[in-house]
Amino acid sequence: MTAKTLQHRSRLLAAASLTVAAALTLSACGFSTESGSASGSDSGSNSNSGSGSGSGSGSDGSGEAPRTVKTAMGDVKVPAAPQRVVVLDTAELDSVLTLGVKPVGATHADVDSGFLNYLPKDQVAGITDVGQMMTPNLEAIAGLEPDLILTSKIRHGDKYAELSKIAPTVMTENTGYPWKENFQVHAEALNKKAEAKMVTDDYARHVADVTKALGGKEKAGATEVNMVRFVEGADIRIYGKKNYIATILADVGLGRPAITDKAKDGFSYDVSPEKIDLADADAVFHSTYGDPKKSKEIQTTGSGLWKNMDAVKNGKVFAVDDQLWIQGIGYTAADKILSELQTSLK
Repeated sequence: MTAKTLQHRSRLLAAASLTVAAALTLSACGFSTESGSASGSDSGSNSNSGSGSGSGSGSDGSGEAPRTVKTAMGDVKVPAAPQRVVVLDTAELDSVLTLGVKPVGATHADVDSGFLNYLPKDQVAGITDVGQMMTPNLEAIAGLEPDLILTSKIRHGDKYAELSKIAPTVMTENTGYPWKENFQVHAEALNKKAEAKMVTDDYARHVADVTKALGGKEKAGATEVNMVRFVEGADIRIYGKKNYIATILADVGLGRPAITDKAKDGFSYDVSPEKIDLADADAVFHSTYGDPKKSKEIQTTGSGLWKNMDAVKNGKVFAVDDQLWIQGIGYTAADKILSELQTSLK
């Protein structure tokens, strides 16, 4: 995120907070407000108001009654203005920080740095680590006395009953590809819809700026870009068109090679090092998850097949941070990725 964008967003979020505060004051004086609902996947009808220490059937102290949010697990009642939020995945952490909310607790990704390294250190300072993302410590979560928990069904659907006993739990259906829709669910749960619009408007402006810097829509569309990920313990992934990074490439209007249409479920087309030449394109970005040797990165990028790719010979291969480009999944990460795309491709 550029300093100019950060400064602009900070001013907008501050203004929105004042607007929301004024609305809450009016509501407390007897004016009605719109409860609203979020557009998330709805695969159930169970109502969850939470039975843990962070829940309750009356006002949360803001002067407003709890609101109802549509989630992947059905309608969930959440506080009018959540104050103690716990997030259980990287996308949710990006969302809340982007919206100006510091959670009291968060899980960590399977990386050496704990919380993902693209997040500003001052924003993650003081957040309690409640365990690894797939195995959150429920006792630690309960000890934080949250009034809202954010995660997804694909990550923690099997823990929903336990989590909802601690606090109202808002789950999206999935993560990754539907990140924009998920962000709106998070904003609804946090009562930050005005701030969310400012964030998405800023993103749209940044996208337009990058497309223009790359020569406009026609030139961007004629530039075919691939994203390759070396993964420890798995085959090499050539990313398709239905994942987080693909949506950003599509927003900018960049072209994608035909190989991306063969991706399983649109997610990725997996290859061995002996078929890495299938990843060739006008430009290739690549990242590594895990040990470079065990992920076959060193073996592959040192091979003749890799060195003979047009992208390599033309100096259009770029190593990028896996934590930012693949694991972040949110608007703060996307803003930084847009800047790197512009620098690399212009």
